[in-house]
Amino acid sequence: MSVSLKKGQKVNLQKETSGHLTSVMVGLGWDEAEHKSGFFASLFGGGDIDCDASAFLCQNGRLVDKTDIVYFGNLSHKSGCVRHMGDNLTGAGEGDDEQILVNLQDLPAMYDRIIFVVNIYMARARKQHFGMVRNAFIRICDDKGKELCKYHLSEKCDNMTAMIFGEMNRRDGVWEFSAIGEPTKDDSVDDLAKKYQ
Repeated sequence: MSVSLKKGQKVNLQKETSGHLTSVMVGLGWDEAEHKSGFFASLFGGGDIDCDASAFLCQNGRLVDKTDIVYFGNLSHKSGCVRHMGDNLTGAGEGDDEQILVNLQDLPAMYDRIIFVVNIYMARARKQHFGMVRNAFIRICDDKGKELCKYHLSEKCDNMTAMIFGEMNRRDGVWEFSAIGEPTKDDSVDDLAKKYQ
């Protein structure tokens, strides 16, 4: 049974799978809130909202190399253990909008933290923010597709252009997931990455 997390809560992923966890699928989803079209849309943010999910692979908790960022511009990590399944430009449809696969079993031991973030592409130029997004979530599934945990973002995030959804941490060979849900005003993946360098 999936664990429903609140902001700040953690879950031991190994415990949820009786110790047998070789890989996970991290699914991120969101819907675009209703918005006006026409003249008012051009004034107050128009067009589809393109949210981009990314993963930062950290060593000793820090991001040490730009090649350790997996996103729409770098779909596969150099280790081959983290893969982004492709960019969704609108958030339309049910279920996950973007997915990131993580091979935990073969991920080099130097990586002890993976941070999952989402930013709105060209948010400032398009006058868009997370207040225009609803039903945002992050979920973790095991290699058989069974959902282990899910975190729904509930707070309104007007004027925020990015979100730190959650992170996975490896401690003594055991992975746990933490629900973060921290909105930021960062305008790009590079801006978000600077927080962890």
